[in-house]
Amino acid sequence: MKEVIIGLEVHVQLNKLRSKLFCSCSTQYHDSEPDTHTCPVCLGLPGALPVTNGKAVDNAIKVALALNCNIEEWTMFYRKNYYYPDLVKGFQISQYDYPIATNGSISLDTEDGERAIRIKRVHMEEDPGRLVHVGTIDKSKYSLIDYNRSGVALLEVVTEPDLRTPKEARLFLNKLKNILEYLDVFDSSLEGSLRVDANVSIAGGKRAEIKNISSYKGVEKALLFEIVRQNNLVRRGVKVVQETRHFDEVRGITISLRTKEGEEDYRYFPEPDLVPITIRDRVDDIKKTLPELPDAKRQRFALQYGISDNHAKVLISELGLANFFETVATEVDANLSATWIADVLKGELNYRDLDISAFSPAHMVQILQMLKKDTITEKGAVQVIRTLLDEGGTPSEIVKRKGLLKIAADVSENAVFEVLAENPAAVQDYHDGKDEALNFLVGQVMKKTRGRADPRTVSKLLKEKLQNAPDNHREA
Repeated sequence: MKEVIIGLEVHVQLNKLRSKLFCSCSTQYHDSEPDTHTCPVCLGLPGALPVTNGKAVDNAIKVALALNCNIEEWTMFYRKNYYYPDLVKGFQISQYDYPIATNGSISLDTEDGERAIRIKRVHMEEDPGRLVHVGTIDKSKYSLIDYNRSGVALLEVVTEPDLRTPKEARLFLNKLKNILEYLDVFDSSLEGSLRVDANVSIAGGKRAEIKNISSYKGVEKALLFEIVRQNNLVRRGVKVVQETRHFDEVRGITISLRTKEGEEDYRYFPEPDLVPITIRDRVDDIKKTLPELPDAKRQRFALQYGISDNHAKVLISELGLANFFETVATEVDANLSATWIADVLKGELNYRDLDISAFSPAHMVQILQMLKKDTITEKGAVQVIRTLLDEGGTPSEIVKRKGLLKIAADVSENAVFEVLAENPAAVQDYHDGKDEALNFLVGQVMKKTRGRADPRTVSKLLKEKLQNAPDNHREA
C-alpha cells in the first residue's frame, strides 16, 4: 500500500476567556438561547469597530511557546473573504502573512517510537456562527443558524504533513488537548471547543480536505474512510481530485462539498480597522507564567517518585489525574499509588465515562493504607473502588458492610481443604498436567471466602496440599 500523508488544521477555542476576540460579548453562551450573545461588532453591523482582546493574544503566545514555536516580531489581522451563512459579515477576521508564531513541534509517542510532528504556524481568527442541519448535510431541507459563537477567539494550529496514520492523528490531538489544558486556556468539555480540518492524500495523488470534524474519534474514523475511498479510486484507475469534503459522523462517510479553494480565492487583504500588534516584547513575561508541561511532568514523576515511564505517561495524560497522584503519593508508597491509580482506578473511571473528579484522593489513600497493612485483599480493594463509584460511602464503611476484611490464614487453609474435597475431578486434572485446574481451584476458594482470602496464599496452599492429594491414575 502507498504511503499516506496527513496534515491537520486544528481550530481551538480559547474558551477560558470571558469575552470574544474583538468585542465584549460573553463567551459563556453554551446554555443560552440562540443569538443572545451578540452585538453590532460580532454581527458586523455598519459602523461597528473591532478592538483586539489583549488577553486572547497573550493566551495565543502562551500556546505557541508550549508548542516550541518561534514567536514573530509582530502580527496583524486580515480579512478572509468568502460567503457562507454562518459568516455574518461576509468575511472572517483572520491572519495570513503575519501569524503569531511559526516552526514549532510536538513530540509524539508513535508505534515507531518518539517522533517530532512539526507545527507550521499558529495564528488567530474569529469563530463563525454555528450551523445546525436538519438531517444530513446533503439531504437537509433547511438549516438553523446560531450567532452566539460568532467572534469567539479561535487559535488555528497547522501541522506539516508529518502524520502517517489515522491513529497518529488521534494521538496528536490528544497530546495537543493535554498541553492546552495544562496551560488553562481551553476547556475541552464544551461543545465545539475543538474542530479539525484534516488534509489527506495517498503519496503521489491529490489531497482531500475533510472539514469541521468535531470529535477526536471522528478524526480517526473520517481519515480511515477517506484513505479507503482514495485507495479504491486508484485501484479502479480513477483520478483523485483535490476537493473539500464533509464527514457525516452518523453514517461514517465523507461527502464531496466543493472543489478545494486556493488562497487566491479568499482575496486576503489587511483588516483596515485593526492596527498591527508588536508581540515579541511580551514573550519574556509570558514565559514566566508557563506551568510545568506534560513532557516535563512525565520526566519528573519518573525521577522523583521512581515509577515506571508507562505509569508516568498515563498519570500525566490529564492534569487532574496528575494532581490526584501527587496528593496520594505524599501519603502512601508512590509505586503502589501509581499502580492502583493508573492501572485500576483509571480503568474503572473510563468504564463509567467519569473523570478523576468523581473520586476522592482521601478515599484512595485509605484504600491503599488498608492494602499496605494487609487488612484487605487486592480483590477487596477493587470492590471498594467500584462501590464508591457506584453507590458512594466511605472505604471503612464499605469494608465493614460488605465483609471485606481479609481472613486469617487458618480460615483460608480450611477453605482449601473443603474445595479439594468437593472437586476431585479438578484435582485429577491437575495431576494430569492441566495447569488451568489450579486456577479453577483458586477461584473456588476465593468464591467460598467471598474474595477475602489472599489469592497468592491460596495458590501456595493449594500446591502444597495437591502434592499430598491422591492421584487416582497413578494409584491405578
